[in-house]
Amino acid sequence: MELTFTQLLSLFFIYSLAGWLLETAAAAIFKRQLINKGYLSLPLCPIYGVEAAAFTMFLSELKGRPLFLFLGGAILSAFFTLITGHILERLLHRKWWDYRKFQFEGYLSLPVLALCGLGAVFCIRWGNPLFLELLELIPNGILRIFLIVLCVLLALDFSGSSFTLWQLRRKLQKLSSELIPFQGPIEAGNFLTRRIQRRLTHAYPNLRLEGIPSVFAPSREDREAVFAKGCCFHKLVWLFLLGSLLGDLTETIFCYITTGILMSRSSLVYGPFSIVWGFGCVMLTAFLYRYKDKNDRYIFLAGTVLGGAYEYICSVLSELVFGTIFWDYSGIPFNLGGRINLLYCFFWGIAAVVWLKGLYPRLSALIERIPSSIGIPATWVLIIFMVFNMAISGLALSRYVERQTVSSPSQGIVGEFLDDHFPDERMEHVYPNAKLVS
Repeated sequence: MELTFTQLLSLFFIYSLAGWLLETAAAAIFKRQLINKGYLSLPLCPIYGVEAAAFTMFLSELKGRPLFLFLGGAILSAFFTLITGHILERLLHRKWWDYRKFQFEGYLSLPVLALCGLGAVFCIRWGNPLFLELLELIPNGILRIFLIVLCVLLALDFSGSSFTLWQLRRKLQKLSSELIPFQGPIEAGNFLTRRIQRRLTHAYPNLRLEGIPSVFAPSREDREAVFAKGCCFHKLVWLFLLGSLLGDLTETIFCYITTGILMSRSSLVYGPFSIVWGFGCVMLTAFLYRYKDKNDRYIFLAGTVLGGAYEYICSVLSELVFGTIFWDYSGIPFNLGGRINLLYCFFWGIAAVVWLKGLYPRLSALIERIPSSIGIPATWVLIIFMVFNMAISGLALSRYVERQTVSSPSQGIVGEFLDDHFPDERMEHVYPNAKLVS
């Protein structure tokens, strides 16, 4: 399903409102009181809008396969719920919600994921066609103005809620560092921010902070003693780089063994980096770090599901953004649209076990041996280099696709630079398996 940005943004707000209504109705039924369950003061739950937009972008081609559509919706919902839960927990070091039955670490609940899967089926098969048909009745000019107003209100509301939590976190850090005993709920800021605090703690009882929190951020001395200790930002950056290198090397050797051809498996024009593997290593580390000491079967299952979903999303994104397909598993049994297949999903599970049990401890120890005085500036140098590398690679690939499909001459300095430095021969050498799609 090809949608314009206006249509996709409209669906985001429609499903955000629908999600808020469902949350409010559920709270009214089970708790017998009206509660604004959203992060925002507006009657919107953006997580539902984000998930609906993701369903529309990534799962529309599964419209005729309800079972896979259901599973894909459940997996995508689990992915976004885990990310949202971890981000919100880091704000105040407390869980905003905590499921008790059929749950995974309190973030996910099997019945809720089943409802999300059914929501994906409804969204793709019935909801989107109905809402898009209704949107056609609204003049484009009026619709765009309405969306602009909603975006401004959403930005202001999000900023206010985020600023409120930032004030509350500073207050908590100050109290915990000074070890000041106190009783009762903690409030910080002016009347408006205190009002938002009371609304959030009413909607999420886990945020009712009585006394000093049980989990605190490490002190400055602890952070500076060991570079990139634990699963932190700096370590994830280095793991991304090392994972990209190891992934490119692994794929190159695998292709040479299976086909006898030595070909480039890099995702970027500068250096042997496979960013799919790099981001995969970061994803596996971020989501499974706290479970690294669990049984191998547990990690294998989680890696199989996460890896399959991740590879499917990467395939759809590459086709949507660049109009190219970098891998096609149509000839392998038990494949889904040629984007993933059961065998390679098992490979992701094996890779998760090997990564967490074998490679990660060694690479983590190696990274932590870097002096902080060198590691911190080197991390930012790596970030700048990789961002530039990905940006120039994206531009070069887009220009390559444009030359193949439109045969238009270069326009402007950027186009001439790309044509001179990244001609077809070089691009076909870097991306030998890239296939153009309409």
